[in-house]
Amino acid sequence: MSTKTRIQTRALSPAIGIEVLGVDLSEELDAETFGEIERTFNGNGLLLFRNQKLTPGQHVALSRRFGRLQSHVLKPYLMEGHPELLVLSNILQDGKPIGIGDAGQYWHSDTSYTASPCRCSLLYSREVPAPEGDRTFGDTMFSSLTAAYEALDDAMKARLAPLTALHSYAKHYARMQAAGSKRPDLTEEQKREVPVVEHPVVRPHPITGRKAIYVNDGYTTEIVGLPKAESDELLDQLFEHTVKPEFTYRHKWQVGDLLIWDNWQSQHLAITDYKLPQRRLMNRTTVLAD
Repeated sequence: MSTKTRIQTRALSPAIGIEVLGVDLSEELDAETFGEIERTFNGNGLLLFRNQKLTPGQHVALSRRFGRLQSHVLKPYLMEGHPELLVLSNILQDGKPIGIGDAGQYWHSDTSYTASPCRCSLLYSREVPAPEGDRTFGDTMFSSLTAAYEALDDAMKARLAPLTALHSYAKHYARMQAAGSKRPDLTEEQKREVPVVEHPVVRPHPITGRKAIYVNDGYTTEIVGLPKAESDELLDQLFEHTVKPEFTYRHKWQVGDLLIWDNWQSQHLAITDYKLPQRRLMNRTTVLAD
């Protein structure tokens, strides 16, 4: 059955984040309502829907309305029966993790390490650590890369315009292992799936045309053609600039939250300030670029 809903919204922060109110995503949205949601999403880059009750099938069906879905390179952590759903969790079953427990611990844009970076990600919270008073655990931070670009002065915009940068999945993976992650080494087949790629440092949004600073601490390794010292200095400057407080929003998770973020105009960071017996369980879909 198709349900027609007039959406209401409120801003989560000045630069990024809009909460959509009064929409039940377990119901099939009519084309007009979905179109309004999609336009709002394209214009801001981060949408929040609270108090949702989604089955895995409903999560996948909603995600497909934004485009084709990815099957993640880390196959052991895909949901059985729903290979489009990546499981993010610190929960152990028979002593083994049921999902990725250390995802996103550096600022990054999902799949910037691919030749055609994904459009967006939809993350649904099934279980979150209980708060202690006003303190919450397992928050996620988001940053607007378009707002960060638009705040640059003309000289820096001109400097960045012709530059490209390399992005590598192996960079993030190696850092996590060095920090004590229990992730196994990437297989040769997995490495072939994610070769190093090159992207413009300033990348126009494929739908809106707004420019974004398209580098991130998680996957970007170097600026092409610059001496290493100059490349490192410029990247560090951009990494610091893009996460200034005026460009960011910190999300405090509740069970039933669905967040949709645009990987072409934002980056995010998972805050891992919790550990068992505090449990966290999330399901994520990733929408490919068409």
